[in-house]
Amino acid sequence: MNELKKCTICPRNCGVDRTKTVGFCGATEHIKVARASLHFWEEPCISGTKGSGTVFFSGCNLACRYCQNYEISIGGFGDEITVERLAEIFLELQNEGAHNINLVTPTPYFPLIMSAIDLVRDKMQIPFVANVGGYEKSETIRKLKGYIDIFLTDIKYHASEISMKYSSAPNYFVYAMNALAEMISLCGDPKFNDEGIMTAGVIVRHLVLPGFRKDSIDVLQSLAERFGTEKFILSLMSQYTPNGHLEVCPELSRRVTSFEYRSVVDAALELGFHHAYMQEKTSASSEYTPPFDLTGVRT
Repeated sequence: MNELKKCTICPRNCGVDRTKTVGFCGATEHIKVARASLHFWEEPCISGTKGSGTVFFSGCNLACRYCQNYEISIGGFGDEITVERLAEIFLELQNEGAHNINLVTPTPYFPLIMSAIDLVRDKMQIPFVANVGGYEKSETIRKLKGYIDIFLTDIKYHASEISMKYSSAPNYFVYAMNALAEMISLCGDPKFNDEGIMTAGVIVRHLVLPGFRKDSIDVLQSLAERFGTEKFILSLMSQYTPNGHLEVCPELSRRVTSFEYRSVVDAALELGFHHAYMQEKTSASSEYTPPFDLTGVRT
């Protein structure tokens, strides 16, 4: 696949030949998956009552020091599978009753994922969700037309010095906002079926980090100014849990306080985000991170 021989899928523009080596994300020319199963801890309109058919891909084009999925995003845990096996997994999850196919951290594998979707397109009756970190190229998102129905994207930071320190991405905000514009253009306004399950549209997630409530409020203000409050569903998350890999940034070795989270929620409401998802503080728990044990990956 030519796109992998000089990889410029994400803003890193590594340009490496993934048939011979790896770039920043750690991905090769082969799909690598750590888990494929029904998942019940996404937003209610994604998980519903039957669960989201979630495929956790290994590797990531960000290097978030606090990542809850550190074992696979940076540690690289997972099994290599073929495009054909990935297509089978999509069908298996659909047969288990999943409301959707939820592709977690898919960016390095988009060309391969598109090939897998092509193999089973005529058999799929549920939407595909791209669950991404926000550090995306608009032109890559544009290529996903006809493949992805829902984008579940992060807007993690506003200030470049923060995104550089914690995710090695100084230009994160600019790329994330431009990619969001493309996602909204691609998927349109949020749409739901009679059961309240999302069938198309965009959800924007923002995780409040300890000590950075002002940056969180800057993110919300920028979103409202550029897109308004109706073009996407906002999901504010309080689930930050220290991951044990924070030696170089000990300031993140605590949870978010009630004051910090509440002040961000209040700002969201003042800006007009009245239909947003707002997590309870009790969601800050490691139980929301599934075990990466290759469930559903192997035949």
